[in-house]
Amino acid sequence: MKVSFVSKDPDCGIVLYNSDTGGERRIPFSEKKRQGNVYFGEITDLLPEETSYLFYQGDQLIPDEHGLVFPGMSEYGKKRTLRDKKAGIVVPEFDWGEEEYPYLPFSESIMYCLHVRGFTKHMSSGVSSKGSFNGIREKIPYLKEIGITTLELQPCYEFEEIEEKADELQYLSSMDGCKAKVERKINYWGYKKGYYYAPKAAYAENNPVTELKGLIKELHKNKMELIMQFYFPLEVNRNEIRDILRFWANEYHVDGFHLMGENLPVEMIAGDQMLADRKILFYRFNGTEIEEFREYRGFPHLCEYNDQYMYDMRKFLKGDENTLEKALQNMRYLPSGIGAVHYMTNYYGLTLADLVSYDYKHNEANGENNRDGNDYNASWNCGEEGITRSKKIKKLRFRQLKNAMCLLMFSQSIPLIFMGDEFGNSQKGNNNPWCQDNTLTWLDWSVSEKNHELLSFWKELVELRRKHKVLHPEKAMQMMDTESCGYPDLSYHDENAWRGSANHHQRYIGIMMCETEKERKTTTGEAENCFIYLAINMHWEKHKLAFPRLPKGLTWRLLIDTSEESPKQDENEIIHGVEDVKDLFREIPPRSIAVLVSEKEPENKAKKKTGKVIK
Repeated sequence: MKVSFVSKDPDCGIVLYNSDTGGERRIPFSEKKRQGNVYFGEITDLLPEETSYLFYQGDQLIPDEHGLVFPGMSEYGKKRTLRDKKAGIVVPEFDWGEEEYPYLPFSESIMYCLHVRGFTKHMSSGVSSKGSFNGIREKIPYLKEIGITTLELQPCYEFEEIEEKADELQYLSSMDGCKAKVERKINYWGYKKGYYYAPKAAYAENNPVTELKGLIKELHKNKMELIMQFYFPLEVNRNEIRDILRFWANEYHVDGFHLMGENLPVEMIAGDQMLADRKILFYRFNGTEIEEFREYRGFPHLCEYNDQYMYDMRKFLKGDENTLEKALQNMRYLPSGIGAVHYMTNYYGLTLADLVSYDYKHNEANGENNRDGNDYNASWNCGEEGITRSKKIKKLRFRQLKNAMCLLMFSQSIPLIFMGDEFGNSQKGNNNPWCQDNTLTWLDWSVSEKNHELLSFWKELVELRRKHKVLHPEKAMQMMDTESCGYPDLSYHDENAWRGSANHHQRYIGIMMCETEKERKTTTGEAENCFIYLAINMHWEKHKLAFPRLPKGLTWRLLIDTSEESPKQDENEIIHGVEDVKDLFREIPPRSIAVLVSEKEPENKAKKKTGKVIK
């Protein structure tokens, strides 16, 4: 076993503990094996499965910040003593077999953010290993079923989950005077300094090293990726961050990293040749300084990850004024040479179901008098705060959930959802459940059965996005006829075809996308152009939208309608397919989205119809 320890005191070394005999052995470091303030040591006569260790410096015992596993921290929610922080020894014997990295381009990705413990800890999860890496592994078939390609895990490196916070405003009287009241909380999320080289022992049944590697191996077998979140506070040595990421890339075969913290060495990480085949997600990249690091294997590996989309689209969803233009910009945003993640919700803030059920945060359970968390969520409760018995409000909320999913999946960068949003999981209006290790944050899988219609709707959107390359292009659309097919790749429409505007009062728009013959062959093998039309109305009043004339022989077919007021058309009904009709109109009910796709007009119907105005 090779170890290194930073110390300015020459009286330092390592203490070995034998779990079988209970014995201890103290070995001093030699000045001969010192470089600067770093001491190096190598111990050979030990049994890894029986040995753990701490460093010492004078009379002080110190945990190894570079420890690879901490067996004493396997019990979740326990206050750690120094002895719990003894590092164990890892024997590198994991068999990766014939593993192949997925190397998925961003255009083919659908991301899913989850908390390792909360994802399967609930009694309804149906897995044998609840709240663990193995629990996620058991859910891989479900994740594939709902179209997920990439998992993003909240911190799953080792950290101490107990937080002790002194409230200086409250005091307890005692014989010795006044003492500050100490409040002990669980840090459920884990955004704090940790032991960055070790997987979290409490997220494993037995061996966190092999279980996390086993999860990643199984994901790769299913052509899925794993991205780890890493939070680095300012106290972490900036020069070491790259080494930490390299370790996880090499030792655990992690596919990418979401970097969090301040003053991070992002340019150094982006330009590191050893990380050039791993996805690097960060708030924003400086385009000029990372130009040469943008692509690897022919597609980008750097990716923007920020909240701009989230707040803009939430405002548009609830019908705020002067939001349409930003919504359209966000939906077509696809930066050159890098990826971009977009989301309506994330681990922080309200869940998707709560976004349409609460106007205000409800963080009373956190014990901070509802002062914590973001005061503004751009949410709307649809008429009543929280749980309601009103059928009208329930219907409106369900429609808004479907609208939100449509906006997410018809935006052209990388969609991300938070665990459970696909079937309407709630956290009862808590927008900052960082300290809630209970059923408030544990994903209730029984809701997926109760809201099976919503889950089915999500799957339908995933399949539609997968089938049509124009919904997940590799490059931003130009709003021009770049392929000389007679139609621009992207166009906007309102009451008049080709004249879509985004006035400050307007909350509705028609979006038409032309999928070229080349794109069609990529996904379906069909050698013809295809047109997709999104009729979006986030206003509380109905509006008419114009449909441009399609090429001769094509007609519109309605695929999706989030409104219950406008049922799907009869499959034999011809909507449009003649040359002399300039525009077709469709009346879009309030707060709804319709999706139509072009298809060949049946020959026996083509001569009988002369166009139709649908109301």
